Amino acid sequence: MIGVRVVQKVSSTRGFAKVAPHVVPALDRAVHRLTRGRVLLSAQLLPGVILTSTGARSGQPRRTPLACMPEPERGSWLLIGSNFGRTGHPAWTANLLARPDAEINWKGADIPVTARLLEGEERAAAWKAALAFWPPYATYQARVEREIRLFRLVRRSP
Repeated sequence: MIGVRVVQKVSSTRGFAKVAPHVVPALDRAVHRLTRGRVLLSAQLLPGVILTSTGARSGQPRRTPLACMPEPERGSWLLIGSNFGRTGHPAWTANLLARPDAEINWKGADIPVTARLLEGEERAAAWKAALAFWPPYATYQARVEREIRLFRLVRRSP
């Protein structure tokens, strides 16, 4: 699909990395609220969730719209802490490291989840799948010295 390739190329640019973190989440939150959880604007290209995590320092709930990679065969979701290829880890990753129990809104349904940081061979396999899913992640990783964090979210009992 030509449209997807164009978006992938644009999303790999440094300009996008500067602007997107300020614009995309705000638009996603507004559209998600207006549609009562039925629509995420960014999910028109990539599947997305609204992650509600607990702030690592504040202890307050934090809602973050994120692209995700569903793993239907596992009943889980991968979250990639790319931060659009910016130097620091996104805040939501620190929140999940401190408090892995969270909630996602997936296609309008609130689902309690537990997040686990992937490491070693498991991370390598998930990273390979993520690159096949959205190739710009390779550009994001090449732009930063940190290793991009990958989390697997699995359902937990409410």
